[in-house]
Amino acid sequence: MIERITERMGRPPIVATNLLAEALGTAFLLAVVIGSGIMAERLSGGNTAVALLANTLATVGGLYVLIEVFGPLSGAHFNPAVSLVMAGRGQLPWSQLVPYVLAQLVGAMLGAWLAHAMFDMSIVQFASKVRSGAGQWIAEVVATFGLLLVILRAPASRVAAMVAAYIGAAYWFTASTSFANPAAAFGRMFSDSFAGIAPSSVGGFVVAELAGAGLAVGVNALFGAAPVAAPPDSATHENRTA
Repeated sequence: MIERITERMGRPPIVATNLLAEALGTAFLLAVVIGSGIMAERLSGGNTAVALLANTLATVGGLYVLIEVFGPLSGAHFNPAVSLVMAGRGQLPWSQLVPYVLAQLVGAMLGAWLAHAMFDMSIVQFASKVRSGAGQWIAEVVATFGLLLVILRAPASRVAAMVAAYIGAAYWFTASTSFANPAAAFGRMFSDSFAGIAPSSVGGFVVAELAGAGLAVGVNALFGAAPVAAPPDSATHENRTA
């Protein structure tokens, strides 16, 4: 029914499997980030460096697998900044941008709740960890800039590995531990754990992340356009991912 309506309006159909893939993939990503943070904090004996290392390794492995699994379905964006850039490049129909973003945000929240359920924590909670200040915002600009540049320039066959490796590195070289994702910031707002971010800090992170994505688009244009994948007009399209 939805496909018929959108076709009559002259827009590409919204493929339900794409949206399900984005929601499920983002939920798993947040469950990996938050769940591994909880486990790391419990097992590290108060050693923050060890906890961050464990959190990093789990995120790198989880992100790589999720991109490989969901990439052929939805492009495995899991990130509103990525979806916005892909829409601007013609790799995601504009009519699908808002549904993609909504699916990612809902998935992020559900992923946080899933992590809490697995660790017998209160399901609904809000983070108290303030992450604010110029250093944090600059770090998020840098983190997101690097992520999008990797996505835009990486060979299609290597994008999953390169994105996962970059995020792992950015956990350590950025002051913010590299959220680089408005959906991640939104989801982590619902977890008062090692990976959480206070609601009052989310707005600054999102602005910085969008700025970083915009800079990446501009720099990529200076380098010359990388090959563009076909638009996602079926449940098996192959977008570049993140």
